[in-house]
Amino acid sequence: MEEAKGAKQKKTWSRKVMIVLGFLFILGIIALVTVAVIQNKPLPKNMKYGIVLDAGSSHTSLYMYKWPAEKENDTGIVQQMDMCKVDGPGISSYSMEVEKAGLSLHKCMNRAKEVIPKNQHKDTPVYLGATAGMRLLRLGNSDVADAVLSSVEKSLRLFPFDFQGSRIITGQEEGAYGWITINYLLGNFKQTSSWLPFLPESKTETSGALDLGGASTQITFVPENNMNESQDNFLHFRLYGKSYSVYTHSFLCYGKDQALRLQLANSIKIAGSTTLQDPCFNPGYIRNMSAIDLYGSPCTAQHKVLPSEPILITGTGDYETCQQNIQGIFNRTHCTYSRCSFNGVFQPQLQGDFGAFSAFYFVMNFLNMTSVEKPRTLSTVKETVREFCSRPWQMVKENFPKVKEKYLIEYCFSGTYILTLLEMGYGFTSENWENIYFLGKIRGSDAGWTLGYMLNLTNMIPAELPPAPPLSHAIYMTLMIFSSFMLVSVLIGWLCVRKPKCPQKGII
Repeated sequence: MEEAKGAKQKKTWSRKVMIVLGFLFILGIIALVTVAVIQNKPLPKNMKYGIVLDAGSSHTSLYMYKWPAEKENDTGIVQQMDMCKVDGPGISSYSMEVEKAGLSLHKCMNRAKEVIPKNQHKDTPVYLGATAGMRLLRLGNSDVADAVLSSVEKSLRLFPFDFQGSRIITGQEEGAYGWITINYLLGNFKQTSSWLPFLPESKTETSGALDLGGASTQITFVPENNMNESQDNFLHFRLYGKSYSVYTHSFLCYGKDQALRLQLANSIKIAGSTTLQDPCFNPGYIRNMSAIDLYGSPCTAQHKVLPSEPILITGTGDYETCQQNIQGIFNRTHCTYSRCSFNGVFQPQLQGDFGAFSAFYFVMNFLNMTSVEKPRTLSTVKETVREFCSRPWQMVKENFPKVKEKYLIEYCFSGTYILTLLEMGYGFTSENWENIYFLGKIRGSDAGWTLGYMLNLTNMIPAELPPAPPLSHAIYMTLMIFSSFMLVSVLIGWLCVRKPKCPQKGII
C-alpha cells in the first residue's frame, strides 16, 4: 500500500513539474519570438522633403523631392516624388499685375500640402528660383521685378512649409545645377554604372549639360585638362566627397522665344519694312504682331528702327534661308581667347557626352529625333527639319490637331535654331553629334536645374542619425542565447520527468 501511495505521489509530483516546465517552455518561446519581432521589425523611414519652384520665362513648375535624413558622403540622395505645372505664364509676365504672380502659385502649393505628409510640413523647405524671364525683367525695371518677388514670397508664406526665400538665380547657377542633375541621374557621381544601360560609356568622368529655355541657353561641362582662360566661366562644386571644376556659360536672350524675336527684329532691320516674308514659318502661315510685343523685351529694344507699326509676317518655309537669318544674330568674328563659342565668349574644346534637355528635348521629341536606341545623324536631323518647314501651314495643323497652335507655329524656327545653335554656336559637328542625348525624364525625374539645386542645398541641411533598433546588438544576442538555452534546458527537463530513465551517476 505504501509503495502504491508513493508511486501516486511521485506521479502527481511529476505532473506538476511537467506543467511548470511546459509553462516555462511556452513562456520561453513567447519571449524569444517577441524579442526577435521587436528587434527586427522594419525601421521607420526617416525621410525629409523639399520643394523647389522653377519660375521660368514662359511658365512656373513646382517640384517635390524627398531624401533620407542620413546623407551619403555629405550629399543627400534626392528623388523627385511629384511635379505640378502652374497655370498661366511665368511670373515675369505679371509685371502689370504683380499680385497675380503670387496667387498663380496657390493651386500647386495646395497640391504639395496633399502629397507631402502633414507631420513633415513645418520641416519641409521651400525654395523659389527665378530664371531668365525675371533676369530680363530686372534689367528692364528692377523695382517691378522686386514687386513680383514680394508678391510671390507673400503667397508662399501663407502655406505651412518652411519658406526659405525666393531669388533670381544667375545664368551660371542655372547651367551648373542642370549639369549636376544630369550627372546625378546618370549615376556618374557615385562611380557606378549608368542607370541608362543603352548609353555608351562616356569618354569623361561626367557628361556635359545643354539647357534651352525661353529666354536663355546654357552649356556646361568639365573640360579636358581643366583648360581655363576665363575664370568667370568656371564654378566649383563638392558632391559625394569629390570636387569638380565646371565650365559653364549662360547666354541671355538666346532662349528660343527671345532668339525668335531677335531674328525677326534683325530681319525687319535689314528689310526696312514691317511686312516680312519669313522663311522660319511654314508656307501659308500669316501672323500679325504688335511692335510692343516684338520690341518690348530688353533683348530687342535696341534693334527698333521703325515706328510702332503693326508687323505682318508671312511664312515661306525655307530651311536654308531661315538658317542664314538665324546666323545673323550670332557674332563669330570677335574672340580674344584661343577658342570662343559666339559673341566673344570663351569656350574650351567640347569633351565627352552631353545631355540636352528642356526645349532641346521638347522640340526634338516633337520632330521624333530623340530615340537613344536609334540615334539620328546630323544630316538626318537637318533633313527632318527641312521637310517640316516646307509643309504648308494648313497641312501642319491637320497633321497635329492635338498640339496647341502657339507651340505648333514655332517648331520650324525652333528646330532650325537648335541646329544652328549647336553647330555654329557651340561647335558640334557631324563627328560628335551622336554624343548628344536629348533627355526629358531619367528614372522618373525631370532633367533640369531644380534637382541639382536641391542636391546642392542638401549640403546645408544637417544630417541625422538613421533610425536604430530598440536593443543594441550585444544585448539582443545575449537575450537570444539566454532564451534559447532556457528553452533547451526546459525541454531536457520535461523529457527526463516524462521518461525517468535519464542517465544517472553510476549507471553505464
